[in-house]
Amino acid sequence: MNPPPPAPPAPPAGSSTRPYLIRALHDWCTDNGFTPYIAVYVDASVQVPMEYVKNNEIVLNVSFDATSGLRLGNDFIEFRARFGGVARDIVVPVDHVIAIYARENGQGMTFPIPSEPSGSSAEEEGAPEAAAHSPSPLKLAPSSAQGEPEAPPPGPAGGGEDAPSPPPAGGGRPALKRIK
Repeated sequence: MNPPPPAPPAPPAGSSTRPYLIRALHDWCTDNGFTPYIAVYVDASVQVPMEYVKNNEIVLNVSFDATSGLRLGNDFIEFRARFGGVARDIVVPVDHVIAIYARENGQGMTFPIPSEPSGSSAEEEGAPEAAAHSPSPLKLAPSSAQGEPEAPPPGPAGGGEDAPSPPPAGGGRPALKRIK
C-alpha cells in the first residue's frame, strides 16, 4: 500500500480585515451624513487623554469635522482632536478598536478585545481562537434624548463615555444591541 499523500501546507493567514472594515464603515457613515464613533480598548499602547478613559475604554468621534489629519491606516488610527478646548494627538492601534458605529442610528460593527499587547495580536497571527471571534454587526439603540450621549468631554472629539456597555435601566445613554 502506498502511504497517503502529505497534506498541503496551510495558506498564509494574510493581513487582518479589521482596518479595512473600519475604513469601510467610516466611509459609509460619512457618505450617509452620520457621525462615526469608535470604541477603543485602552492600555499602554494607546495614546488618548487618560482622564476620559473609563473601564479601560474610550469612545472617540472620528468624523472629519471633529478631527484634524485623520489617518485610518492598517496598523494605527491617528488624528488630532480637541478635548476640553486643548488639541491632543491621538494614536490608536487598529487592533484596539472594539467597535465602530454611527452615532445617529447605532449601526456598525464590534470586534474582539485584543488578547495580547499591540503589534502581536492573535487575530493577526491567525491563531485558532481568533477565528472564533469574527466581527459582529451591532445596532446602538438610541436613547430618548437626542443629541450627544451623556457626559461627553467638551470639544468636538467626543468620547469619554463608555457607550459600548449597556446602560442601567432608564439611563440616558444608548445601549448596544447585537443584530444577526
